[in-house]
Amino acid sequence: MPARKSTPQEIRRRFDADVERFSNLETGQSATIDAPLSLELIARAVRGVRPQASALLDIGCGAGNYTLKLLQHLPLRSVTLVDLSRNMLDRAAERIQAAAPAVAVTAIQGDIRETALPGAAFDVAVAGATLHHLRGEQEWQGVFAAVHRALVPGGSFWISDIVSHQPAAVQDVMWRRYGDYLESLAGPAYRDRVFAYIEAEDTPRPLFWQLDLLARTGFREVEVLHKNSCFAAFGAIK
Repeated sequence: MPARKSTPQEIRRRFDADVERFSNLETGQSATIDAPLSLELIARAVRGVRPQASALLDIGCGAGNYTLKLLQHLPLRSVTLVDLSRNMLDRAAERIQAAAPAVAVTAIQGDIRETALPGAAFDVAVAGATLHHLRGEQEWQGVFAAVHRALVPGGSFWISDIVSHQPAAVQDVMWRRYGDYLESLAGPAYRDRVFAYIEAEDTPRPLFWQLDLLARTGFREVEVLHKNSCFAAFGAIK
């Protein structure tokens, strides 16, 4: 681990300049293994759990892929987007309003760690490839607790993200496999570039650690939808 992780401002600047890569609903983010599958599984799980969901919170919304996918499955009437990047928020709002003009869109530029969320306001919350930017355990606890408070009873929280592994030998196996995947997409230089920004920016936690934290936060049911190498899609119901 480097002596210093990237600050939120540094992360914001990188994403401000990388909007196009996150603006394809069919491919998602190519650096994420099985991104389209995880997107589809979460959308179908949300529909199964709460088919009449109308209010969505999209944490780290990027260019809006999760909201756009959920609009295909749910009768959403309002969407609240939270992201560090103004450019990402603008693209997400533009795409969502073009796809669903009747849906009310609220775009909040900010850090979810510092964003005041209303209580019992959302049927669904999603966080796609964003919580790995959380640092210490207190930050994870704070965000999970804030999302729990923001959901209505029976609401659900769904996460798709990179995860770490224990013991170190298993982490090494999974990391090598991920490196092979990245290299197959665009060669060794691309692999090294992705690994460099993960090393600088990300602090992922193990899947089972996050599932346990969701349960300790007060979610009554937790479930894993998909895991492939160091990426997982999972969620919890309040």
